[in-house]
Amino acid sequence: MSEPEITCEKAGSCGLITLNRPNALNALTLNMVREMAGALDRWERDPGVARVIITGAGGKAFCAGGDIRILYDLGKVGHHAEQLSFWREEYRLNHRIKLYPKPYVALADGFVMGGGAGISVHGSHVIAGEHFTFAMPETGIGFFPDVGATFFLPRLPGYTGVYLALTGVRMTCGDALAFGIAAAHVPSARHAGLAQRLIGGEDIAAAIAAEKAPPPVSTLHPQSQSIERCFSTPTLPSILANLDDASRAGSDFARSAIQAIRSKSPSSLAITLRQMQIGAKLDIEEALRTEFRIVSRIARRHDFYEGVRAAIIDKDHRPLWNPAGIESVAPAGIEAYFAPLLEGELDFPAQDCCP
Repeated sequence: MSEPEITCEKAGSCGLITLNRPNALNALTLNMVREMAGALDRWERDPGVARVIITGAGGKAFCAGGDIRILYDLGKVGHHAEQLSFWREEYRLNHRIKLYPKPYVALADGFVMGGGAGISVHGSHVIAGEHFTFAMPETGIGFFPDVGATFFLPRLPGYTGVYLALTGVRMTCGDALAFGIAAAHVPSARHAGLAQRLIGGEDIAAAIAAEKAPPPVSTLHPQSQSIERCFSTPTLPSILANLDDASRAGSDFARSAIQAIRSKSPSSLAITLRQMQIGAKLDIEEALRTEFRIVSRIARRHDFYEGVRAAIIDKDHRPLWNPAGIESVAPAGIEAYFAPLLEGELDFPAQDCCP
């Protein structure tokens, strides 16, 4: 008998969610999203559940995102409605977690990427193990940072969110703590002990304090001024010009950022920069609705399928983007991704709207 993809069970005073696809880096499927949503609904109404804990099996990843291969395959055969069902329900789950009335504690080690961010950073507590690796790498597959990234990335200090969104670079545990993505560092060997304290009803802050360790050093935080200087301008060409200037002055940071950005889908970069510019003024519901408008369109476009092909299917890592250059991206075409849908706008069931 095969192992379940996810388990949702009560343990003491906790609802305990375990993502259980370690061989797929705990990538999310529609079934997993539905199981989580159902469990959160039950536990909200259950007075015996005081808080929720979520963790990932296997040690290598908390959750590396949505199962993009499944979504690629659906789109290639024209099953766009089924594709959109995943994103619709995933975004509703992100909204649910953000507004959940009980503490939601993510014990995260290993990869926390894309959809994995959506089921962790919106909760009340993100606890990072020593191998915690955060990234929003979607521009590299012709996609865009979603799962509420329009909301949470612009709220990071300075222009860090813009930097992360455009480059897709990976943050370490120390970086995540320095920039506020994670709340505390608890070594992975102590995650089980922390979970047992929470299951036993111990105060959350006291339990974390008893198990946490000093934060690792952040290698990214010393680059904060460079990020501010290079990524605070309003257009992709001006950002790249800033980075070019810094690179010529000897900045390895700028040189790496240029290489990262130049490898991404130009259309995805333009969409993503626009997200970051408007996101700080949107609430979580508005941000997710905006993302659903984008995904409803981008999932029918060439770059998404070409990006997934190059990264995941053929693994040649040589995508042929269309358009091929940032200079060829039409601003009016980018604005069209953000326009209201004629039908099928993302809505949120009443039970998702609890304070």
